Amino acid sequence: MFTQIKTSKSNKEVVAQLTRKLNLVTENIIARMAFSYSLSLGHKLDLNNISDSGGKEYSRSVLFGDYDDIYIGLVCIHYNIYKTDKDLPKYIKLHIDDGLKLINDDFQKNTNIDGFDYLVEKISDSMNFFLI
Repeated sequence: MFTQIKTSKSNKEVVAQLTRKLNLVTENIIARMAFSYSLSLGHKLDLNNISDSGGKEYSRSVLFGDYDDIYIGLVCIHYNIYKTDKDLPKYIKLHIDDGLKLINDDFQKNTNIDGFDYLVEKISDSMNFFLI
């Protein structure tokens, strides 16, 4: 099992910028959001595309809090692996980095949207998906 996850070097500043933009209290919240957003899209990421680990570092307990079993379970189900799989931390890192890139790209494309409106839009999109 893993104890630490680090974002890519290029995402270190993205974490800080998105945390400010979304008015989040701590930087681990954007990492959770990025991870969840990326995983929710349903695509499987390739371990060969893993980036450097020179960015923001999170301990497992800070990253996932009291719900680490749930977050880990989501990855295990998505990739059909067991929680002791040696690649589990790499999949988590891939999805955090992917989600940070996706969220940052959204804000770069639409500079007028504020954090609250962005979150409401994403939640509405998710709810509409389940209502279909």
